[in-house]
Amino acid sequence: MKILWVKTDFLHPTDRGGQIRTLETLRRLHPVHEVHYLAYDNPAQPEGLARAHEYCSFAYPVTHHIPEKTSPAFFLQLLQGLISPLPVAVARWKSDAFAQQFATVTAQHPFDCIVCDFLFPAANIPDISRCVLFQHNVEAQIWDRHAEQGRTPLHRWYFGLQAKRMAAFEAEICRKAQSIIAVSEADAILMRQRYGSPRVSSVPTGVDVDFFRPLTASPPQADPPQADPPKTDLVFLGSMDWMPNIDGMLWFAQDIWPLIRAQRPTTTLAIVGRKPSPKIQALAQLPGISVTGTVPDVRPYLHGAKTSIVPLRIGGGTRLKIYESMAAQVPVISTAIGAEGLDWTDGKNILIADSPAAFAQSCLELLAQPQRARQLADSAFALVDQHYSWQAITHQFESLLRPPA
Repeated sequence: MKILWVKTDFLHPTDRGGQIRTLETLRRLHPVHEVHYLAYDNPAQPEGLARAHEYCSFAYPVTHHIPEKTSPAFFLQLLQGLISPLPVAVARWKSDAFAQQFATVTAQHPFDCIVCDFLFPAANIPDISRCVLFQHNVEAQIWDRHAEQGRTPLHRWYFGLQAKRMAAFEAEICRKAQSIIAVSEADAILMRQRYGSPRVSSVPTGVDVDFFRPLTASPPQADPPQADPPKTDLVFLGSMDWMPNIDGMLWFAQDIWPLIRAQRPTTTLAIVGRKPSPKIQALAQLPGISVTGTVPDVRPYLHGAKTSIVPLRIGGGTRLKIYESMAAQVPVISTAIGAEGLDWTDGKNILIADSPAAFAQSCLELLAQPQRARQLADSAFALVDQHYSWQAITHQFESLLRPPA
């Protein structure tokens, strides 16, 4: 097939879940299909365009300034979001240059398939009915949860406004798209029910088991971590400029961490992820907590941890960090929202806890009972090793890209 893949960003440095999912899929599609890739180029990250050849034959970079979320320009976008019919999360990616490049490329090449990766590039595609929409999340659901968890009445009002606009935009795109690929059957069901989308399929999240398995396990890794694993009791992995991760770790630090430290004062936690917000950076002032920022390789932090935590109250799609932790043979404790859309059995291959007291108790249980933690980790590893390799996942994805007969 001749495939045009449309996304907001290039895939290196690969430090977000959506990038990982797309990169692993394209790495396996590219050897057998002609992949063209259209995305915004970020001059501050030249690695992105320079390494595009790893997953596509032709790359089309578009120049467009995307304000950082801590900048005055982003604050101006938030103000414009009061009157714009588009949700801010979509409007910031709208670009005449992108739309023109899309028109030029599609006029020059007879593509068998066009993939719109995430909802956001759809603002630049005049006829989404030509595209397969790759939905990593149900975006409106995320904003609904922001509105529920907002810290103040003003936050809840603004998030609620954005949730309504996101729902309207998402509904229009989902109904018009040629077809939709969701990352879980739960998301697929939600899109059918919420938007009446008739052509929704799901492909589960995968994981590179050999990449994440510990060095002591076999077979040996071709690309082992370069640093000695830093030892810590608990670890959280995730982009720390993404609001659901920020909310989850602030909730954990405020409501759960004191309960753990009261019973186990020596407990340590590493928060590992790109671009920590000022509020996340401030958590490093709490006893036992470290905040790493961007790291070249997350595996040493996983392999050096006793337990991986996913205390999310907001989110959508599926969290790759859970399957990555399972592949690294680290036991996982998550909220139900943090683990939604994934294949798990509470008490067998993961622990699910939604209240501060239950989450703290689960952490203390696994830290105090190494044998129990090992049983949980072994069961989880068997699950991902047998059922969720990227090769198997990509075969499912590829079958959904073929044009209808």
